[in-house]
Amino acid sequence: MTGTHHRKFGAAAWVGCAGLLCSLPMVADTPQDRLQESAQVLSEIMKAPDKGIPRNLLDDAYCAVIVPGVKKGAFIVGGKYGRGFMVCRNEKRGKWGAPAAVRIEGGSIGWQIGGSDSDVVMLVMSPEGKRSLLQSKFTLGGSAEAAAGPVGRSTSADTDARMSAKILTWSRSHGVFAGLSLGGATLREDLDVNQKLYGKRLSNREIANSNIKAPAAAQPLISELNKYSPREDR
Repeated sequence: MTGTHHRKFGAAAWVGCAGLLCSLPMVADTPQDRLQESAQVLSEIMKAPDKGIPRNLLDDAYCAVIVPGVKKGAFIVGGKYGRGFMVCRNEKRGKWGAPAAVRIEGGSIGWQIGGSDSDVVMLVMSPEGKRSLLQSKFTLGGSAEAAAGPVGRSTSADTDARMSAKILTWSRSHGVFAGLSLGGATLREDLDVNQKLYGKRLSNREIANSNIKAPAAAQPLISELNKYSPREDR
């Protein structure tokens, strides 16, 4: 099986396989590339007039997760695969801290928009949601846990039912931005990427709950988060 990866950072080589497993991409990009692309994804979404993430939700978020270029069918049949970053606020100041690497895998991710690959963004809206995502492996699912996020500059009455969700999720493909329903997908910490960025094998909990200095490659992403939600305290 052959295929082409159309995103910014190079081509993906595809390896054919038998049974339920299908082609798995070997992407040539680096953690630094993905950090840069994550910053670009957030910037483009937030700049979109009346079509981005509501600013008040970003202000209320404890953490943001950005996974650029999630690929359909790249992990298992009917599944998805992508690598990105989770950035949480500093508990004392409310500023955004250092990024922790994540992988999203499998599950019956219900895409509301099409495309061979899509950018996924999540906002963690509660302390409980943050604790869940800081586990080594977390399965998304349940209406009270994760919900498709509203699109627009401010939330409205018809989104009230979503406000009890611990995690709000969106997807963007071919320039179209919409809420995303997640069911059964797992979010894992990516210790190998953390080691490449920080020089030691740190867990996501260790990164998020400390004042560790962010790598230089993370500054564009952190700057975008602080630009659109610059709160000094919670």
